[in-house]
Order: sequence, then structure tokens, then C-alpha cells
Amino acid sequence: MTKKENSKYWALILGASSGFGESVAIKLAQDGFNIFGVHLDRQATMPQVNRIIKDIEKSGSEAVFFNANAADEQKRKDVVQKIKKKLNNRAGVKVIMHSLAFGTLKPYISNESEQITKAQMEMTLDVMAHSLVYWVQDIFKGNLLADKCRIFAMTSSGGHSSIPYYGAVSAAKAALESHVRQLTVELGPYNVSVNSIMAGVTKTPALSKIPGNKSMMEVAISKNPRDRLTTPEDIANVISVLCKDGGEWISGGIINADGGEDIVSYMGEN
Repeated sequence: MTKKENSKYWALILGASSGFGESVAIKLAQDGFNIFGVHLDRQATMPQVNRIIKDIEKSGSEAVFFNANAADEQKRKDVVQKIKKKLNNRAGVKVIMHSLAFGTLKPYISNESEQITKAQMEMTLDVMAHSLVYWVQDIFKGNLLADKCRIFAMTSSGGHSSIPYYGAVSAAKAALESHVRQLTVELGPYNVSVNSIMAGVTKTPALSKIPGNKSMMEVAISKNPRDRLTTPEDIANVISVLCKDGGEWISGGIINADGGEDIVSYMGEN
């Protein structure tokens, strides 16, 4: 579709104020899509949100942002109702991106530090995996999904590997990938595609919270055939391509958007 044709539609970005969500929101706006952004920010980080909104509007697209906890059921329903009112009951959501990165980074078993609790495990899975299903359910029930809608969920290599302190998040990523497969089957008859996007190690606010992130970045660069980390802009470009005509037939998979990083077990000296 052309930029003019895209301007009839909206992209819903969950986690729109930083990292992957920010870059995808700006890129899709440049492609012509209007942007619904859901984010959770305090006053100190609102200038960043306002900058993103201005960048979207500079592209000629409309931006409607909601400062709300995307994992809160009532707030989710409130936002969906506002989206429905904005769209005037029309099916105008062409893209949904799930990029919520809020989970507990603690070991399962430890004598030296606090172990993860049941509440922390359930919160991590709810925010980083199950919330995708609940948002899609509400958008679907509101008859807001446009024809050939694309749904993307951000996963990582942690979904199939073990990283210190990353256990709950790893479980969430594996669950997220499973949700994507199930949504693919159930939404297929409605001409909707659903995919997991597996980014390489990327320097984002979420990565900075993982213990040992510096070592993770060094290993990722040594493995990556491109000799660099993945960037949020790389992911935005991949999603932009998948939103073009024909991309709707790609569905149900895990798309490696990492420059080849994950397939390399070890990179020796050049």
C-alpha cells in the first residue's frame, strides 16, 4: 500500500515510549500509518514521550498516546473504548505491536540472594506474554481489526536458551511465541497475520536492567556476522517491510531479525 492508503489506518503500539516500540511507531508513521501508543511513564520521562509524538506528527500522521498500565485489565478496556470512539466504530487497526518489557530478573534457586516469588513469576508472564492475547481479544471483539491486519510480538533468543536471572522472562518469551502460534490459527479465517519478531541483542532500556548486560553485548557482537548489535531501527525496518502488500501471507513464525546472530554458536578470530 502507498503512504496515502496507509493514512486511513492506525497502528497500535504497546510499549511505545522507548526501545523497539518507539522506533516502530516513528517508522510506521513515516509509512503513513496513524499511531495509537500505549506507554507507562512518570513525569520525568514524559518529555521523551512528547518528542516521539512530535516526530510522528512531523511525518504527517496522527498520534494518540495513552499513559496507562497496559497489563491492567480495566485500563486496557478503557483504552480500547477510546480507540473505538476515535475510529467511530470502523475497523481501522491495521497493525498491533506488543513490545512490553517489564518483568522480574531474579534466580529461581539461590542461597545468596532473594529467589523469585510466585507473584513475581505470574506478573512477568502476564505482562510480557498473556497481555498480548487480552489486547487482541478486546480489539477483535470491538470489530476494530482492519482487513489484512498484522500483529507482531517481540521475542528474543531467551525464549529458547538460558540466561542468568532471565528465567521468568525466558518463560514469558516462550509463552508469547506459543500465543502467537495459537492466534495465527484462530485469526487466519479473518485474514490476520501474527508473527514473533526475534531481535538480536539490542541496547535498550530493558537490556540495561539485565545483570551482566555488558558481557551479553560483547558476546553478541563477537557472534554477529555484521560485527555489531541489532538496533531498534533495524527492527522498525523489518516490521515496515512486513506491513507492505504481500506480507500478510507470512504468519505463525518466529522471524529472526538479528543479522544472523542467533545461528552462530561461536565466532573465532577472523
